[in-house]
Formats: sequence, C-alpha cells, structure tokens
Amino acid sequence: MTPMEALPVPAAPDPLPPPVSPAAVAWRRLRGHRMALASLVLLALYALLCLGAPLLPLHPYAEQVLAHENLPPSFQPAGITLLATREAELRQLLAAEQRPASPRERTQLAGLARAVASDPVHRRIYLLGTDALGRDLLSRLLYGGRISILIGLLGTVTAMLLGVALGSIAGYAGGLLDTVIMRGVDILFGLPYLLVVIILMALFGRSVFNLFFAVALLSWLTLCRVVRGQVIGLRHAEFVTAARAMGASPARIVFRHLTPNTLGVIVVFATLMVPEFIMAESFLSFLGLGVSAPLASWGSLVADGAAVMELYPWQLLGPAVAMTGFLFAMNFLGDGLRDALDPQSRRGGVHGR
Repeated sequence: MTPMEALPVPAAPDPLPPPVSPAAVAWRRLRGHRMALASLVLLALYALLCLGAPLLPLHPYAEQVLAHENLPPSFQPAGITLLATREAELRQLLAAEQRPASPRERTQLAGLARAVASDPVHRRIYLLGTDALGRDLLSRLLYGGRISILIGLLGTVTAMLLGVALGSIAGYAGGLLDTVIMRGVDILFGLPYLLVVIILMALFGRSVFNLFFAVALLSWLTLCRVVRGQVIGLRHAEFVTAARAMGASPARIVFRHLTPNTLGVIVVFATLMVPEFIMAESFLSFLGLGVSAPLASWGSLVADGAAVMELYPWQLLGPAVAMTGFLFAMNFLGDGLRDALDPQSRRGGVHGR
C-alpha cells in the first residue's frame, strides 16, 4: 500500500442551502405577524364579497319597496316582520288610548295580511334591514364597498405613480430640477386639501370620476417627499456607482435600480394611504358631496344612518362596522408589511401578535 493510499479520503462538503428570495423572506416574516395575517384574510374576504356582489343572490341595491321602509334586520320574510310591526304599533296605540280597534283599523290590518300572503315581494329577507326608501341595506353595503375601495385603490395608484416618479427624479437629479419640483410640492402643500376638494366637487358636480379626481389631485405630495428622501440616501451607493460606470442612463438608474430599492417604503406607505382616501371620501359624502344617488358608498351610508340613528340604529351600525373593520385591517397590514420589508424596524425577531 502506497502512502497516498493510506491517507483518509476527505468527506464531501455539505451542499449549500438553496438561495431564498427577498420576497420569500418577507412572506415568512409576514406570516409570523398574526394581526397582519388576519388582516390580510379579512381584506381578501372584503374583496371577495364586494367585487363578487353581482354574483351573489342579493336584491337590487337601487330598487325601492316603500312598504318595507325602515325594517329592522331579520331572518324572517319581510312580510311577516312588517305584519308583526304593524300589529305591535296598533296594540301600543290602542293601549295608550284605552279603546278597542276600529273597523277601519281591523280592515287595514286584514288587507295587509292578504297582501303579505299574495305578493312575492313580501317574501324577501333583509339580513341588515332596510332604509327609509325600502332598499336592502346589505346590497347597498356591498355595492357601496366597491365604490369606496375603488376610490381608495385608484387614489393610491395615482399617488404612487406621480409621487414615486417625481420624487425619484428630484432625489437623483438634484440641483435646479430638484428645487423646481420640491418648491412646486411646497406650494401645493400650502393649499387647504379638503377645501380644494370641496370646491372641485361643487364646481364639476357629484360623480365617481369627479370624486376620484378631486381626492387624488393632491394625494401624491407626501409620497413624493418620502421617495425623494430615500433616493437621496441611495444615489451615492456602490450599486449606483457601478451602474453609472457601466454606462447606464439616468432613467435606467432611477427606475431600474433606485426605485426598486425604495419599494418597501412605498408599499407600506400605500397601505396607509388607502384608508386615508376612504376617510376623505366618507367625509365628502357626509357633507353631501360624495357619490350621487342611487349609487352609494360607505361614507354616504354612514351619513344617511347618522341622520336616523336614534330611531333606526341598524342603518348606521352596518356601514360603520364595515368601514371600521376595513380601515383597521389596512392599518394592521401596513404595520406587518413594515416589519416584514424592513428588518431593522422589527423588535427582536418575528412578531407573534
């Protein structure tokens, strides 16, 4: 046996673990954030119900059944609820006046009973009750959620496009261009935001497009400043210097290298902007400058319910709970995305909230 044959054969090195993408790492961190994960499931449920509202067995959201006005939530057919309500009102009236029912009152009650038995419209079930015009509140809540969520998403997308583009250009270019862009942002910041929106809605009328345009007009200013600050901190980084040395154009450096590295801040900021737009739309609807009838939004439903909350509290409770749940879910999701996309902001490992 030769000396070389006597030497032990070294063991093969352990294989390297497969690379993990930043998206997979962020998703693993997000799954550890229980409130954010629950919020994500809740938002998916909102999207499924609101976007799929035309496929659900709902009553037409704009159809008025005046005989069913202000009915409370019930699992019974509307005719039974209506008949029981009329009987209870009549008994209270007779007890207060201490008299028997008149022939006219008995005839009206009997006619209502025959109508309930014969008319199929009285077989409807209103899980969340009806409003002052006899419209189904569940249907109006889901269709109104489509408009509120659409305004929030479109406003956020518009703000991201304008804010990210102008903020990135200003932060990378610097000099005169940066001064011009940011002084324009400062001027627009000086305008009273809600007052401008109210004036625009009053001038151009109430419509979904005008409402979206008015809300999104000045929505990009804060994001522009945030992105500009991030780009200023990154424009002298080594990967930017390497890209510049390889002959990359300024546009390529900005939109292929700098902007993707600010994506975490942009995504977190976007989740916080959606509730802001929904609240702005709700405020305008509360002032009577929101969407026009027969369309509805969460804000207009809250405004209508607030006017009769002492007599018919269910008309306020439904849209208020729906809007509050959506806003809380968006904020919790934004908190979870901040921790998942920015490990330095995390406090001691994966959250277990």
